[in-house]
Amino acid sequence: MTTGPSRHRRTRRGLLRLLLALGVVGILAAGAVALVPRLLSPGPRPLFQMPVACGETWQLGTYPGHDDFDVDFFPTEGESWGRPVLASAAGTVTVAGINGSLGGRTPQDPDGPRGRGGGYWVKIDHGGRWETQYLHLLEPPLVSEGQRVEQGEQIGRLGSTGNSGAPHLHYEQRRGWAKVETWFDGRPSGITHDDAEYTVRITSRNCPD
Repeated sequence: MTTGPSRHRRTRRGLLRLLLALGVVGILAAGAVALVPRLLSPGPRPLFQMPVACGETWQLGTYPGHDDFDVDFFPTEGESWGRPVLASAAGTVTVAGINGSLGGRTPQDPDGPRGRGGGYWVKIDHGGRWETQYLHLLEPPLVSEGQRVEQGEQIGRLGSTGNSGAPHLHYEQRRGWAKVETWFDGRPSGITHDDAEYTVRITSRNCPD
C-alpha cells in the first residue's frame, strides 16, 4: 500500500514535470512568434522619400570604410545644425534613444570630443520587413518607441552626436536584416558600395499631400 509522504512526493514531481513542459512549450511558442515574421519574404519596397524637407537639394555621399549602402546627408546651402529630419515613409518607431555615446559636438562647440556609434538615433518599421534608420541627431528624438509616424513627420534635428566629424545625417534603408541601396521617390540613389568616395545631389520630394 502506498504511503502518504511517498505519494505526495510523486505528485509534486509530476507537477514539476508538467510545469517544466508547459514552460518549454511557452518559450518555443514565443520564439516562433518572433522568428516567423523574419523568415517571411519582404513585402514591396515602400515609396521612400528623402528624410529632409520638400524642395531642398542635399548632397548624399559615402567614402571608403563607411560601409556598403550607408548614406550621409549634407545640405548644399544654409546652416546644417538643427535642420529637420523627417520620416521617409509612414511606419512605427521601434527605437528612439542613444546608440553608443553622445560625445560633445554641439553648435556651440563643433570641434568637441567625438562619441561612439550613432549618438541620438531613430529606427522606423515600415512593414513588410522594411526599416529606415536615422543617426547623429542633435538632441533626443522628437518621437518615442511605439509611436506611429506619417511620411514627412519630423522625428528629430540634424546634429553630430556619436562618432561624427561634422553635422550630418547618417541614413540607412534595410530589408529584413540586410542594408540595401537607398531609393527615393521610386529611384535608386546610386550609392551601393564604399570602395571609393561618391557623392550625388538630389532634391527632396518629401512633400505634404
